[in-house]
Amino acid sequence: MNRHLRTLLPCVLRFRPTSVLFSSARTSSPCSPCPLTRPAPSRCHTTNVKTRSYLQYLRRKIKAPPAPPYNHVCQVGDPVLRSKAAAVDPGAIRGAEVQQVIKTLVTVMRKLECVGLSAPQIGVPLQIIALEYPDKMLEESTPASVQARGLVSVPLKIFVNPQLRVLNGQTATFQEACESISGYSASVPRYISVEVSGLNEKAEPATWQASGWPARILQHEMDHLSGVLYIDRMDSKTFINVNWEQYNE
Repeated sequence: MNRHLRTLLPCVLRFRPTSVLFSSARTSSPCSPCPLTRPAPSRCHTTNVKTRSYLQYLRRKIKAPPAPPYNHVCQVGDPVLRSKAAAVDPGAIRGAEVQQVIKTLVTVMRKLECVGLSAPQIGVPLQIIALEYPDKMLEESTPASVQARGLVSVPLKIFVNPQLRVLNGQTATFQEACESISGYSASVPRYISVEVSGLNEKAEPATWQASGWPARILQHEMDHLSGVLYIDRMDSKTFINVNWEQYNE
């Protein structure tokens, strides 16, 4: 979950162009008949067919494409974001492979300064989520935002095979964003109080009750494990490009 919506302003995300691993989009120019050939029927058109640049082709010949867990966040359209994550064998949590997933999850989350991330977002369809709301982020928030959203600092928490239980059926609606839908935001209703239980990074039982903004983060990340994105729960009329004003300048 993107950290930049912790204030009351809806347009606070930085736009980061998404990199394309295998292809770059090109649009062809309107066609014209070659003078050395027989004129073809007038069928000029443009296309958005994606092709790989020669540089990308050479790069892939020299270096294999990255494999999960990625050091970037998968973007909407990637099938992994719509698949249901598999449970992790408790006996494998302390193993090298799962520990690498957890380490990468935390590294990417902190690199992007977001407050929550799930394993599917780095290409791994396993039931693992990470959350963290550092003191520094809380200090940067306005008192009005802290009070309205129920912001509190949260130390790093890892949950494997988490289960969510609603403690308070009342909902609150705030603007929400996601690193997997970069550059966009919308209002989403969430329960104001929930409880999560599962295993931590040491395969130990862990339970946590959260209210306010931490509860929202939890629900957002739990949705990812079911292949659900915030756009499935949003008020569609509030869906915005957070940089829309820049296009009018």
